[in-house]
Amino acid sequence: MAKALTTETSDVRDNIVAVGQRIMAGKGFSAVGLNEILATAGVPKGSFYHYFGSKDAFGEALLAKYFEDYLAEMDVTLRQPDKTPAQRLVAYFDQWRANQSFEDCQGKCLAVKLGAEVADLSEPMRLTLKQGTAGIVARLAEAIEQGVAEGSLKAEGSAAQAAASLYQLWLGASIMVKIVRDTAPFDAAMATTQQLLHMPR
Repeated sequence: MAKALTTETSDVRDNIVAVGQRIMAGKGFSAVGLNEILATAGVPKGSFYHYFGSKDAFGEALLAKYFEDYLAEMDVTLRQPDKTPAQRLVAYFDQWRANQSFEDCQGKCLAVKLGAEVADLSEPMRLTLKQGTAGIVARLAEAIEQGVAEGSLKAEGSAAQAAASLYQLWLGASIMVKIVRDTAPFDAAMATTQQLLHMPR
């Protein structure tokens, strides 16, 4: 009985987070009220405060869950046994392009959507963003190191520096895609990525 209750509690909390992620990916953090999230999730307001002490605490949990899922998917992409490290990186950035478009991203573009906004609103959310993005950069660095060792790519400077530069490049491209309503910035980012890592085109 206790196990069933725990599972039910976890399901309700996860549902609130999932609904909030989808809505906030489209509208941002500040523009979305708790009532909209709870009405969509079918959860009474009192239940929300059972799981989260405040909207900021909810935002922190939402970002933590987003990065947990994102990094798990990234691990799958960057460990495909039938691809070279260079091919894995191309696959990762192809997925980035598909997920971070200016159209509805179904909650998969949360770091891009909320990064600049919530970093100035909440220190806990900023730290969650910092930890999550550091995880992304670390995985990119590992893939670059593997590619250099295997010979499918080359990096100027350290793999960590290259990884940070690439993440910043693609983050900026994602914002420009939203501004111009066109995917050309992703084309430019991929060309620069191939140039920086000396990838075959």
